[in-house]
Amino acid sequence: MSKQKHVTAADLIPKDRAKVLRVSATTILRKKFLAMGILPGVTIEMIRHAPLGDPIALKIKGYHLSLRKSEAKHILVEKVK
Repeated sequence: MSKQKHVTAADLIPKDRAKVLRVSATTILRKKFLAMGILPGVTIEMIRHAPLGDPIALKIKGYHLSLRKSEAKHILVEKVK
């Protein structure tokens, strides 16, 4: 039985990989995520947290992007191995 639970992208730690399950955000933020390629089914990898915890760096589709933790909390993910 799997003990994986769904978390947000803001909850990931460096080197965690996760599959995007859902994006629950305002229309403007949803469009921003769409433009960045953050869609259900896409795999993301946590690269690092900034020294004070915000922003976070993610790797998606071969490129790096930075998001505020408040934005990353709108991305529901499932950790993958």
